[in-house]
Amino acid sequence: MEPKYKRIILKLSGEALGGSKGFGLDEATLISIGKQIKTIVDLGVQIAVVVGGGNFWRGRSSKTMDRATADYMGMLATVINSLALQDALESVDVPTRVQTAIEMREVAEPYIRRKAIAHLNKNIVVIFAAGTGNPFFSTDTTAALRAAEIEAEIILLAKKVDAVYDDDPIDNPDAKKLDHISYIEVLNKGLGVMDATAASLCMDNKIPIHVFGLNEQGNMLKAIYGEKIGTLIK
Repeated sequence: MEPKYKRIILKLSGEALGGSKGFGLDEATLISIGKQIKTIVDLGVQIAVVVGGGNFWRGRSSKTMDRATADYMGMLATVINSLALQDALESVDVPTRVQTAIEMREVAEPYIRRKAIAHLNKNIVVIFAAGTGNPFFSTDTTAALRAAEIEAEIILLAKKVDAVYDDDPIDNPDAKKLDHISYIEVLNKGLGVMDATAASLCMDNKIPIHVFGLNEQGNMLKAIYGEKIGTLIK
């Protein structure tokens, strides 16, 4: 059975790297994610990863700090996560490059679109760090932007929640799981799966988004094969 996709963007939340605590870095979780990615790389699928920074700092949650400063701090948090994920991937023999939107050449390459595509064509995993390099844009928007730039076929949005629901499933136990939903419904209903800028960018560039739970082993592989898990936004 052939994978459904040849080139993907995997979007991981920062909290996912914190394991059960949701804060800091959990090494067992990092290795688990690394092994799941390795399984997909071994199938010949090209993978680029965008990781959030919410396990260290979430700029928009600050009530007193200048928003641009808070966002830049969040971008630096994504670099910490990206280097940790790179280390986990290389510990299971997956060649990986980190590219940052804010230059820090001592630890990572600057983001260069053609170089990223060249790495992917050699089956090297590319991790896009430091968001878009601009404040006021989330890492969801980074995933949508980079997906358009590298011509990824889909964004795999791996989250703590296993799908998109019509209401917050934590607050409302009667919330209904949605198997399929359109971009415009995500925008009109204000569903919290991703921010409006990211959803609009995916809609404009016709990039589907597959939302699924990261905690269940094998879900990432199921998504690659196009199995019906979580929610498909298109």
